[in-house]
Amino acid sequence: MSNIAFIGLGQMGFPMASNLLKKGHTLKVYDLNREPVKKLEELGAFAANNPKDAAENSEFIITMLPNGQLVKEVIFGKDGVIESVSSQALIIDMSTIHPLESDEIRQQLSCKNIEFMDAPVGRTSDNAISGTLLILAGGTDEQVNRASSVLLCMGSEIINAGGPGKGIRVKLINNFMSIALNALSAEAATLCEALGLPLSTAMSVMAGTPANKGHFTTTWPNKVLKGDLSPAFMIDLAHKDLGLALDVANKLHVPLFMGSASREIYSQARAKGRGRQDWTAILEHVRECAGLNK
Repeated sequence: MSNIAFIGLGQMGFPMASNLLKKGHTLKVYDLNREPVKKLEELGAFAANNPKDAAENSEFIITMLPNGQLVKEVIFGKDGVIESVSSQALIIDMSTIHPLESDEIRQQLSCKNIEFMDAPVGRTSDNAISGTLLILAGGTDEQVNRASSVLLCMGSEIINAGGPGKGIRVKLINNFMSIALNALSAEAATLCEALGLPLSTAMSVMAGTPANKGHFTTTWPNKVLKGDLSPAFMIDLAHKDLGLALDVANKLHVPLFMGSASREIYSQARAKGRGRQDWTAILEHVRECAGLNK
């Protein structure tokens, strides 16, 4: 069992720390809110007075905080982790913060020969309670292997994201896509209702199409990711169908903000001569706009 410091005992952090205790680890905890600290103390944890106190003699220092500025303050601020952390310890930030802030923290710690890895989590607070989080580990292979037994006390699955900084990057991409898709899904559900179509019918249809399964695992692997842009479903036709949906929505006074923005992308791709390419060529169009398609 390991000596672990856990800093940040909010909705996710508290149950994560609790699961470390249940697995028999020695735990020192710190949070500005003393109530969760007291609760964990009752369960067998040691209460720390500040991050410096928490990190002293700890093999792993875990941070689970709302933003990057707080992670920096906890590590580098007055009475921070940096003042007592051992050169043999590993700092693991499990927060969801800006990737460039995470890089900056890692670089500053590296200058002091202190190891740092990012390991943000996927899934929900219910999974934090049950210890079934998805851990997105961004570290060297040695760091990921070293931390795995500790991380698996809080999660049921670890994905090695491919190196330092990659965990927080894949977390950002995942959240970006799922959050944006939530808004697009709300537009689709609202249009169903406005058209008098039962949502259950739409859900049955979409269960077997890219609308529900997503393009990463359906259309893209068979077309654009293979370099094949021959049309199975042309961008021109996709643009036409989007236009039909937007037109009927307009007549029913249903705002489709995400849908309208999507049609603009298809319009741009057509203007670039991609109209008769497969609809997955939208990836190449967006890459071209980003200066990546060279």
